[in-house]
Amino acid sequence: MSIQDNNMNKQDTQKRVLLATVLSFAFFMAYDFFYLQPQQQEADLAAKVQQEQQVKNTQQQTITPQTTTDVKAAPAATVANENMAPATKAANVSDLITTIRTKNNIIEIDSLGRVAQVTLIGTQYIDKEKKHIKMFNPTQLKPLEIRFSDANINKEAFEIQVEASASEIDASSSKQELLLTQRLKDTVLTKKLTFYPDGHYDISVNTTNNKEFFITPGYRPDVLADMYADHGAIIKMNDNTLTLIKDEDADKTQTLTGAKFAAAFDRYYTTVVYNFQKSMAVTIMPDNDSNPQIFVHAKGSIDLSGYMGPKEFKTLEALNPELTDVIEYGWFTFIAKPMFLLLQYIHSYVGNWGWTIVLLTILVKLILYPLSYKGMVSMNKLKELSPKIKQIQEKYKGDSQKAGVHMMELYKKEGANPMGGCLPIILQIPVFFSIYRVLLNAIELKGAEWILWIDDLAEMDPYFILPILMGGTMFLQQLITPNTIQDPMQKKMFQWLPIVFTFFFLWFPAGLTLYWFINNLFTVGQQYYVNQLFARAKKARHEEHLAHKHKKDK
Repeated sequence: MSIQDNNMNKQDTQKRVLLATVLSFAFFMAYDFFYLQPQQQEADLAAKVQQEQQVKNTQQQTITPQTTTDVKAAPAATVANENMAPATKAANVSDLITTIRTKNNIIEIDSLGRVAQVTLIGTQYIDKEKKHIKMFNPTQLKPLEIRFSDANINKEAFEIQVEASASEIDASSSKQELLLTQRLKDTVLTKKLTFYPDGHYDISVNTTNNKEFFITPGYRPDVLADMYADHGAIIKMNDNTLTLIKDEDADKTQTLTGAKFAAAFDRYYTTVVYNFQKSMAVTIMPDNDSNPQIFVHAKGSIDLSGYMGPKEFKTLEALNPELTDVIEYGWFTFIAKPMFLLLQYIHSYVGNWGWTIVLLTILVKLILYPLSYKGMVSMNKLKELSPKIKQIQEKYKGDSQKAGVHMMELYKKEGANPMGGCLPIILQIPVFFSIYRVLLNAIELKGAEWILWIDDLAEMDPYFILPILMGGTMFLQQLITPNTIQDPMQKKMFQWLPIVFTFFFLWFPAGLTLYWFINNLFTVGQQYYVNQLFARAKKARHEEHLAHKHKKDK
């Protein structure tokens, strides 16, 4: 194709890119609603039934903490592909040996010295059944589980119960210590745990005879592992690179040396172990479903710190600023993280997350206004030129080269750019997705109220008011935005978009819907302002033309 042909088709390219951009959003939402959400609901239901059955079976058995069969060693580098975990069971109440209460959670330790469960006691951490959120699936790999490289010792370690220095510990106002001792034939394993009021802990593990072992932060929290956000394991290395292994993507066992922290996470919660003074060697071993399991290497002894709880930015930052990297925003993290910091900064003054989102949206719109303005002006110019463009296309219908030349002359003369309305929109897409990821992953919005009917910005609007307002402003924006699309099918698709978007946003988190509504509202204002500028300019040109004609007639 010649350069002239290419230039002539730029306007059509603009339309296609704009249409593709908008339709991609619609496709994403349709795919989510009709495929991902039903799939997730079926998986959740199946997991719940399986979990209830496992708990029921366990309650019918004796209180022996582990079966004595099929217990092999931990994933040492030389035998990683051969080693498996013993079958994990839900703990009975009688199997719990220590309960620790901090200011933010209740931690239960089972008879093998593992964390059986963590219950969050904050008022915002309530599930749909109005109960305090429990972080872990009781049948999955448990935090602080120890596995030995020696298969014989490992098998024994899952049969011998641990001795605890206390059965009840109150660490809600000051740090408290717990000593767990397991006396095995060839070694004595001790865990010295220090629990802090904020819920984090330090752990020192020692073995006699300098035995090689592995300790795990456990399988990821199983509270909200939906299709919207990533979940799996994330490792931060000494060179500050991050290794992310998502659920179902752990296709092989791999060992990473020089790690600062190792975390397993779902959308809002994490269990993480870290040591920023002495780096760790970490093995990622897939389970039967190709989900990542984290094991930290140790020989003789190891000192670590850990945290099991919400991925609240301030909480993680207080422990160590580098732990905020546990909050994963996807491809646009480099934009999303500063965006969240800005959101948090505004909230420190406003004190309400709803109004914080409103102010952030306005601020972003102001920053991007030059781009938006340029795009809107270009769209208006193209609309004014569309009759002339159509004339050129009809006049040179059989000669695309001449048509292209004359169209480029027209664009140059009028100062119009056929891609001018498209490029500003494309440049704003990373910003939109960054805000989308921030609002999707910010647990700070959980339980956050905003005006009368919104009592949780992380949940859908219960009365669908925000989605309807969002759809209304989208429809109004469509009405006043210059449209040069001639194809009837494309026109119909655009006309249906406000209805389609409204439908899908009915189930979106209220915080995200609020952002889109305010964004639409100010876009309508900007578009109206630009339209008025062009209307006044057009009127002025018309009056000038009449005056010139009147003067000429005289």
